[in-house]
Amino acid sequence: MDALEILLQRRSSARLTEPAPQGDARENIVQAALRAPDHGTLRPWHFVMIENAGRDRFSDLLVSAAQRQGLDEKAIDKAKNAPFRAPLIIAVIARCEEHPKVPHWEQVVSAGCAVMAMQMAAQAQGFNGIWRSGAWTEDSMVCEALGCRPQDKLVGFLYLGTPQLKAAPVAPLDSTPFVSHF
Repeated sequence: MDALEILLQRRSSARLTEPAPQGDARENIVQAALRAPDHGTLRPWHFVMIENAGRDRFSDLLVSAAQRQGLDEKAIDKAKNAPFRAPLIIAVIARCEEHPKVPHWEQVVSAGCAVMAMQMAAQAQGFNGIWRSGAWTEDSMVCEALGCRPQDKLVGFLYLGTPQLKAAPVAPLDSTPFVSHF
């Protein structure tokens, strides 16, 4: 699959199994993230790999956070099982710094670009994943446990593994409603 085809056929895959990217494949994924647009060369990214026993610890963390929030048993059970949707989860943190020319939002967007680059690099190597965000990215207990500082932003979790199902081809969208001319 060439680069343009990967971009044009991009589709998240939520049904993931072993194996997760390892070795050179994983390093390629991280290296792709490090090529995200980066105004000011701030390198505003940090990646926390969650796998193996780390998924058990992450499950315990999400359960504690859900209980602290007073969520019902169904939501607590969903939080408990979330880390086991894929063999590897990469928590992506925008490590934001005060800068006179690079605002906070731009550093967060850079981290978002890093997530996209990682997913595309995974797909190029026969893996796939899904970027999940949601309430856990805003939870202070989760953010602190993953090493976020007050100025940082947890932009989401990239679940990676081997897709269980072959994705159907994606039909092109009509770009007209999304494009204007000045």
